[in-house]
Amino acid sequence: METRSLVSTYYDTPDKRLGSAHISLRIREGGGKRVQTLKRGEGFTREEHEGPAPAEGLDLTVPALRKALSPAQRRKLAPAFTVAVTRRQRTFLYEGAEIELAIDEGAVTAGERQRVISEVELELKAGPPTALFALARSLAKTAPLYLSFDGKASQGAALRDGAGLVPRKQDRVKLKRGTTAAEAFQAIARNALTQIAANALILREADGEAVLHQLRVSVRRLRSAIATFKPIVEDAVAPAIRAELKWLLKACDLDVFARDNAALGEAGAALAPAVEAARAGAHAKAQAAVASKRFRDLVLEATAWVETGAWLSGKHEKRRKGSAREFAAKALARRWKRIAARAAELEDLGDAGRHHLRIDAKKLRYALEAFAPLFHKSKVDRFLKRLKTLQDELGALNDAAVAHRLVARLKPAGAGRAAARSVLAARDHRRDKTLKSATKAMRHLAAAPLPWVI
Repeated sequence: METRSLVSTYYDTPDKRLGSAHISLRIREGGGKRVQTLKRGEGFTREEHEGPAPAEGLDLTVPALRKALSPAQRRKLAPAFTVAVTRRQRTFLYEGAEIELAIDEGAVTAGERQRVISEVELELKAGPPTALFALARSLAKTAPLYLSFDGKASQGAALRDGAGLVPRKQDRVKLKRGTTAAEAFQAIARNALTQIAANALILREADGEAVLHQLRVSVRRLRSAIATFKPIVEDAVAPAIRAELKWLLKACDLDVFARDNAALGEAGAALAPAVEAARAGAHAKAQAAVASKRFRDLVLEATAWVETGAWLSGKHEKRRKGSAREFAAKALARRWKRIAARAAELEDLGDAGRHHLRIDAKKLRYALEAFAPLFHKSKVDRFLKRLKTLQDELGALNDAAVAHRLVARLKPAGAGRAAARSVLAARDHRRDKTLKSATKAMRHLAAAPLPWVI
């Protein structure tokens, strides 16, 4: 195995134009060579342009860089951060594929900030992608390796921006009008898996309700995508992936009962010990889940399924290769039909019925947000705004409906029991007003133009 010392300097403009476009530009020095590399894209879908670098500075004339930036922007390029590692590297054949394995140990440095790196990188040089995942499974049996979608460029940019432990929110999926349905699913699923892996990493290192919330959102988005694309992705593996995602979502459950505490004064303070004990228990359970072998296997197997699953060569070839826009329009119409059918009877649905309506609204929102680039932006934004309002009102009603069950789980005593009664009374008092607001939001949404009608 070859061992080298490598120092890479990453460049960007002062307004971070390359980073915002998911482009990285670096000069790597090692073994007496200077190599300039530009990578575009994320995860497993990056394009790469590499060539010799000048003795100093950058080669601003390479076509890929000229395509990415204007002449004035290229002149503003400056070092953003550095990555220095000791790399042990070997290329070999594995199950019919040529794979490069690299073990990197070192650090990312951005100004006065620094983050230690200890990574195993696998790169498929030639052959079937299934071999790459087979090797990853084999390595995972010998060490607790977590799959990461963030390359060194992403890690360096986060360190530079002081966002190392900031919860990862969803990036807007980049879909084009010519995208196929299969390509759309892969892009949406990759986006969710990236968010899951990033937030799990933060949760393993720190405690926080915000990161746990974003982790739950990313899991729900992936589950929603699998359900939306079920007509083309259903295969023998899909049920197991859905089941494991359901396990993860349940393991990361966190009650929202405590949000009323701040407004309760002394009553809220009396309830706080029971709430904090429940919160601590929920966080401990979630942290154990994302540190487990089960979680590591879930992320690896879900990624392998998205990239190389049997669904890609199954019987639904016409649907897979069909227009993502047409597929999206039909899928969104089906989801909307479930909601519209109950629009006029929201007040009569009961708690259980409104709970299911809230879930359907959430699924429609996730799907429309994912498909948004395929439709008219202003229509999508207008519809999503109204849909979110309905979702919020239905969420408040659901909180009120489950509050008594949550109190029972908290088991407050003494002053805490009185505080809990205050919370329940406050929720019950707001219930009728919230129901009227939800009914109004439903009517408002039903009157909005449907952005997917083409």
